Amino acid sequence: MLEIVLWAVIAACFILAFVGLVYPVIPGVALLWAGFLVYLFGIDSGELHWTFWVLQAVFTVFLFLVDFLANSYFLKKYGSTKWGERIGVVSILIGSFILPPFGLLIVPFLSVFITEMAQKKAAKAAFMAALATVISFLSSSVAKAVIQFIMIAVFALYLIW
Repeated sequence: MLEIVLWAVIAACFILAFVGLVYPVIPGVALLWAGFLVYLFGIDSGELHWTFWVLQAVFTVFLFLVDFLANSYFLKKYGSTKWGERIGVVSILIGSFILPPFGLLIVPFLSVFITEMAQKKAAKAAFMAALATVISFLSSSVAKAVIQFIMIAVFALYLIW
């Protein structure tokens, strides 16, 4: 019975990790690790080899790098200012609670556009910076989803073999 409960907790951790893509305040990768640790300490402490943990650590670092690099690339490419970047991050968090998932797109776009216009940017440049904020969020979310799926698949493969 306890094992069933633990598997339910693991499944909940994995599901919530993907919910974290829509609600960025939910720490997706930390929840994946929580699921792995529940398995390690609650179900079978010997089944996950040290190579599993190294692979997961590499994927975790890669996930953070992809997130940072995607955001940095699009924001720099389209000329976002430092204030635009900061407002974009805050507005993504706020937007996740305002009419999700549309708030994740609308709130950052509008807030960055207004911020860039307030800094005397031309309307076209402000529009491009606002668009870059949305594109960077979407691209990093897709990349994180793929990496998280791979991390779960690796977990499943280690359990099978």
